[in-house]
Amino acid sequence: MLKLKWGLIGCGDISRKRIAPALRDLDNSDFIAVSRSDFNLAESFAKEFNVSKWYKTWHQLLADPEIDAVYIATPVYLHAPITIAAAEAGKHVLCEKPIALNNEQSNLMTETCRKHHVKFGIAYYRHFYPAIKRIKELIKNDEIGKVVHVQINAFEYFNPKPGEPRYWLLEKEKAGGGPMFDFGCHRIEVLLNLLGNINFVEGFLSNVLFKREVEDTATAVFNFDSGATAVLNVTHAALEPQDTLTVFGSKGSIHVPVLNKGTLIIKNKSGEMTEEYPPHPNFHLPLIEDFSDAVLHNTEPAVNGEIGKEVNRILSLIYL
Repeated sequence: MLKLKWGLIGCGDISRKRIAPALRDLDNSDFIAVSRSDFNLAESFAKEFNVSKWYKTWHQLLADPEIDAVYIATPVYLHAPITIAAAEAGKHVLCEKPIALNNEQSNLMTETCRKHHVKFGIAYYRHFYPAIKRIKELIKNDEIGKVVHVQINAFEYFNPKPGEPRYWLLEKEKAGGGPMFDFGCHRIEVLLNLLGNINFVEGFLSNVLFKREVEDTATAVFNFDSGATAVLNVTHAALEPQDTLTVFGSKGSIHVPVLNKGTLIIKNKSGEMTEEYPPHPNFHLPLIEDFSDAVLHNTEPAVNGEIGKEVNRILSLIYL
C-alpha cells in the first residue's frame, strides 16, 4: 500500500494524545521524523512512537529529503513561517488551526502552497464527525424544514499560569486571540460546513473574569446567504463546560448536547428521536487519513487551505 512519509513539527500535549498516534497507526501514513526545541524531549518522544529521526529545529526537519509531508502542531504565530518554508521545500502541509494570526499570513500561505504544487490542509477535525454528516443529511432531506437559526456554546474554564505549557494561548502575539480564536474557529468551520457562506458577522469581546491580553469571553452573530442566523458563544471564564449545537428549523429542530460525543436529539412532526453518531476515538485520525489520501491520489483535502483562510476572514471581522 502507498504510504505518505510524515514529519511532525511540535510535540505538545495534542501531538502526544492524538496526532502522533494517528500518524503511527494509519495504514496510509509512515511516521518517520519529529522536531522539538528541547532535543532530549524530541528523542524521548520519537522513541515513544517508534520514530527513527528527531531534530532540534523545524528547519532541519524540512531539509530531510525523505519526508513527503509535515504536520505543523505549533503555536499559531509559527504556522505561517513554517508552512511557507515547508512549501518551498516541496513538503505537503497539514497545519493546526487556526491557519494563521491574520488574513495577510493566510493568503501568503495558501498562495505559496499553490505556487509550489503542494497540498495544504487545516486541522478542523470536526468536519469529519459523523454527527455533522448526519445533520447535513437531515437538513438536505427537509427533516426539519428550512434552517432558521443555529445556536452554539463552547465553554472551557481555562486559567493557566505563566510558565505552564499552554500559557502561550493567553499571549496575543502568539495566539492571535482568546477562546474565539482558539476553539471558536472550530465552530465557525462547522457553521460554514452546515449552512454555507456567511455574509454578515459581528463580534462582542469581553474580559469578564480575567485581566489578560486576550478576551476570556466572546459572542459572534452571523447571517448566511440562505437568510439563516447563528449565534456562537465561547468563554474561558464559565465553570460549567459546554459543547452544544442546536439547529432550529421551520419543521423541527436538532439538539446536540455534546458535539464531541455525537448524540443527536431530533424533534419534528414524527416526534422525538435520539440517534448516536460518536466521532472516532482519536478525533484527528480521520483528518490525517483524508489528507494522506489526498496527497497519494492527487485529490483535494476535505479541509483545505481555502477553508482555513475563510475561517480566518470571519475571525478578523469578529475581532474588528
